Amino acid sequence: MNILIHPTYFPSISHFVAMVKADSITFETEDNFQKQTNRNRMYIYSPNGIQMLNIPLKHSKEAHQKFKDVRIENAFDWQKNHFKSLEAAYRTSPFFEYFEDDIRPIFEKKQEFMMDLTFQTMEIVTDCLGMDFQFEKTTEYFHEVADKTDFRHLANGKKDNAQFEPYTQVFEEKHGFLNNLSILDLLFNEGRYALDYLKNQTL
Repeated sequence: MNILIHPTYFPSISHFVAMVKADSITFETEDNFQKQTNRNRMYIYSPNGIQMLNIPLKHSKEAHQKFKDVRIENAFDWQKNHFKSLEAAYRTSPFFEYFEDDIRPIFEKKQEFMMDLTFQTMEIVTDCLGMDFQFEKTTEYFHEVADKTDFRHLANGKKDNAQFEPYTQVFEEKHGFLNNLSILDLLFNEGRYALDYLKNQTL
């Protein structure tokens, strides 16, 4: 299976299920930025339930701005806030300390472009998973594609209805199993077993 998919910020589990099962991965890098999507946000399991972590972006005067041109608004200390939220959510998980130093650079080094940051997060996670990460990027935008399975809709959480097998989560006694969160939730709870879990899921 050859897939076309969006790069997003610490992507959802469904993103990684698609990527693990793919023979080749092509990332959409020529589309216009759409607000209210997972391109600049992720969902984690906080002590109070589901929590959205959103990266602030610089406003553009252009009506249609390509995602690859979108800049991060670093005037807000979002990195510190996101890392604190991850600590509160996962400090007691089995593998947070094991992977903490791997993800820390995301929250220390400032990136200018959102797309660069999304690729950095995916490179870090695939390395933590022990997953091969070879990919291509699009060179122009096509509304429909004939030679690839189109998973671009997964960047829009409202259109992603994937349901996955439960695994142990830190606060499940409080709020039950929360489905299809950021890949970090799976990684911190399952560690290296996460890759086998992803291979056993279906979209």
